[in-house]
Amino acid sequence: MVAGEMFQEPVRHGDTPAADGDRSADQYDTVTECAAKVAVGEVKEPERELSPAESHAMLPGEEQKPLQTRLYRRRFAVLAIFSLYSLLNAFQWIQYSIISNIFIHFYGVTNVMIDWLSVVYMVAYIPLIFPATWLLDRKGLRVTALIGSGLNCAGAWMKCASAGPGLFWVTMAAQVVCSVAQVFILGLPSRIASVWFGPREVSTACATAVLGNQLGVAIGFLLPPVLVPNTPEEGKEQMGYNISIMFYGTAAISTLLFILTVIVIRDRPILPPSQAQAVLPTGLAEDYSYKQSIINLFKSKPFILLLLSYGIMTGSFYSVSTLLNQMIITHYKGEELNAGRIGLTLVVAGMVGSILCGLWLDRTKTYKMTTLIVYILSFLGMLVFTFTLDLGHLLVVFFTAGALGFFMTGYLPIGFEFAVEITYPESEGTSSGLLNAFAQLFGIIFTFIQGKLTTDYNPLVGNIFLCAWIFIGIILTALIKSELKRNDINTGNSKCQALPTECPVEKAANGVKLDLSRETTL
Repeated sequence: MVAGEMFQEPVRHGDTPAADGDRSADQYDTVTECAAKVAVGEVKEPERELSPAESHAMLPGEEQKPLQTRLYRRRFAVLAIFSLYSLLNAFQWIQYSIISNIFIHFYGVTNVMIDWLSVVYMVAYIPLIFPATWLLDRKGLRVTALIGSGLNCAGAWMKCASAGPGLFWVTMAAQVVCSVAQVFILGLPSRIASVWFGPREVSTACATAVLGNQLGVAIGFLLPPVLVPNTPEEGKEQMGYNISIMFYGTAAISTLLFILTVIVIRDRPILPPSQAQAVLPTGLAEDYSYKQSIINLFKSKPFILLLLSYGIMTGSFYSVSTLLNQMIITHYKGEELNAGRIGLTLVVAGMVGSILCGLWLDRTKTYKMTTLIVYILSFLGMLVFTFTLDLGHLLVVFFTAGALGFFMTGYLPIGFEFAVEITYPESEGTSSGLLNAFAQLFGIIFTFIQGKLTTDYNPLVGNIFLCAWIFIGIILTALIKSELKRNDINTGNSKCQALPTECPVEKAANGVKLDLSRETTL
């Protein structure tokens, strides 16, 4: 038995593993006869005994029969390993910015060049998200996870070679590799939750996967100042030694996580975890087009509205997080340490918000109502933060920043899961990838504009700019038509029929076509 089989055997393309003598995994590829053509005599109906797959296929008007599903314990290991290497990727993003003054002195570069070590994460994501989501659709979860974890590990080891003065461009190259790894990481939470977790835990699983990335940012606020203290009197040699400890520690952990990724993560379980996954094919249809999938998403008005509103909210959060130190120092001179603590409060409160929002969605399935309420509360939190920032009371800033982070970050898994619901059965990786791309795009735009307004005027003007955009996001969210396609499949409320995409007599079946009801659920 090789490592990894302690959980279960992976499902390879074309395999049909059996489970306890019941129907095999070809339940995913349900097929029916071309009834219409048979009826008019175009195709002669073969006189033979129906196969198990055909006997369970649904004909028009036939009562829906639930397909076999099962939850595997491996799902928790998959979620844990992904969350950990996502954490490490986020840590490597923020580890320079939080001690930027130390790296400026060590490498002898400008503040702008250190800022680019952070901005490169956003810049790299936008053009690379399309090949990354294409790979996820074509090669599956395992290959995408291996690339993300592997690049994260490679970037960490490259940084070990940059722990010396004059080696800034080596560390920049390493950060570029880590930023590419991020593209293969941020789009996976929805896919992992959908293909591994049941309908009553899918939103919590997605929130937990998102939580790993947020936890990495939180650790990035805390750990680098401890490992690399600001001691210029000890010289660059000691400073380089401290930096190398941080780099080598990160590389060692990333190597362990890459090995665990190889052992644990698989594309999907043998049997699906939900009815929504059971009616989907195990592999891509022969006529599947990634380009057509993108076109289908952009033809969906609800998804376009969610795309814009998600980009506005998440981009605003990125901008506030990036410029928080500058805003705090403007009103509270010499409070650099507390500025970092306020940032930590923002992130930790957001982690709590993510988990609670995920639990709430699993319990209620009220996606649009929850999304709209959280959006409105984020807007109110941004208003309170904006107009209390200059009152001169740091405790007030701690409280308002925590409330703002709670709702803004709590929105992230809600947006992911809402997108999966309204775009089902399109790929989860494609929808979440597009959401992240728009978040990065809005984040870059908002950061530069708010930074300019803050520098030329004051933080109040920059924050009002964000408040105006978040209000626009509320309007866009209210216009989204809530059609919970995936949830309707799981609960049996949808008039869903498994119909063949091709006539079996003319061509082997390559998937199913879903005929979904148009019922709307709030």
